[in-house]
Amino acid sequence: MPFVSNLGEIMKEKGLTYEELQFKSKVAPDTVARAKDERIASCKLLTLEKLANALDVDVCDLFQWVKEK
Repeated sequence: MPFVSNLGEIMKEKGLTYEELQFKSKVAPDTVARAKDERIASCKLLTLEKLANALDVDVCDLFQWVKEK
């Protein structure tokens, strides 16, 4: 998959657990876990916005594009 998740790194920097991020963002814990370890295949923009707002980052900071070879 050409997208790499930065969610785990951001959570670590902010000192947030899955439970804390789920509570702050109102996003299901399973969705947070799948987004963190890149098991997520699709996601609503609203969900990404909720996660970004809870982490006080831009939506574009959550993932990075890695060009496939």
